[in-house]
Amino acid sequence: MARILIAGGGFGGVVAAEALVKQIRAEHDITLVSRNRNFVFYPDLVRLAFGKCEPDDISIDLRETMLSHRVRFVQGDVARLNPEARTVTVSQGELEGKLSYDYLILALGRRLATERVTGFFEHAGHILDVPSALKFGEQVKSFKGGRIVVGQCPGARLPVPVFETAFAFSRLLKQKGQRDAARITIVNPDPPNLAFSDLDMARALRDALEEHSIESLSDFPIDRVLPTLVMTPNGHCLDYQLLMLIPPFRGPGAVMGLGITGEEGYITVDRTMRVQGIQNVYAVGDCVDFVGPKLGHMAVHQAEVAAANLALELQEKDPNVLYDHEMMMVIDEGGDESIYLRKGLWDEKRSVVKQGRFWSWAKWIHEKYWLATHS
Repeated sequence: MARILIAGGGFGGVVAAEALVKQIRAEHDITLVSRNRNFVFYPDLVRLAFGKCEPDDISIDLRETMLSHRVRFVQGDVARLNPEARTVTVSQGELEGKLSYDYLILALGRRLATERVTGFFEHAGHILDVPSALKFGEQVKSFKGGRIVVGQCPGARLPVPVFETAFAFSRLLKQKGQRDAARITIVNPDPPNLAFSDLDMARALRDALEEHSIESLSDFPIDRVLPTLVMTPNGHCLDYQLLMLIPPFRGPGAVMGLGITGEEGYITVDRTMRVQGIQNVYAVGDCVDFVGPKLGHMAVHQAEVAAANLALELQEKDPNVLYDHEMMMVIDEGGDESIYLRKGLWDEKRSVVKQGRFWSWAKWIHEKYWLATHS
């Protein structure tokens, strides 16, 4: 019997657990460790902030879900990995101590690095979890006018909620007849057209932003937040009355100092999703050191590849399932300007960019289906 430990309860961890159950014999033991008992479908946090759904609509109980798949669930924080002893130290949960494994899948997500932006914690709102989205929603309700700034800090690599927040705000203000009382500005740390590295996508976004009279400001790497100002290292500043920023991120602290990470602390893997430098360990999701944005569908695909290869190892076969790194997303504008993008990040194939009301509908249907089939 092999002891398989999955560290992390996001998209990557949940999909890896479910995929393994389908592919390996029942005598193997699978345990999933997660800091939170509830899995939150984070692409819906913008909808939550703007009152389009409730917290229970976008979350599932991991203990019940894992139990239905014959997977043991442990609530706790993965604090440290010891590859030599093949143990993981768990703290601040129902089990504090060490868990042993024969095979390990790291799905630890990434670490907030708000210390890189002075004043972020004190003054900036974000929508990265349910409490923060609800808090920002209250600020939205009480907004009386002025400049709204939404954007990414350097190292965020999460562009979709920035654009969707700006579009949602524009629609809400139009519905209230208050659009003329607000100035919406998107800030991006990258040069123009670099956010998605695609000219067709840049044009589609430009047209959608113009349709909503939303400003876009590139080359604005925020490193300081004051009560009514955001600033860059070279002294450029922008005033605001309401602020939503995606903060910087870095790789998970549990793997620091092990020699398996890149410059930003993300874990180095090969195309089979095996961690480079240690045996019997895979990594998937936001904790992985791949180029481009970090999106849920990438974590799902990586988890499927890791589970397939781990199943092959259990059969004493060589892992041969390879991951193909591509970006696929829908930026929901809520109408005819909603944008679909599919783009390979490791090849020179032409990207696919489409626009229309269909894509916002398709995204909503996909989210409902995903939650229904994983709960």
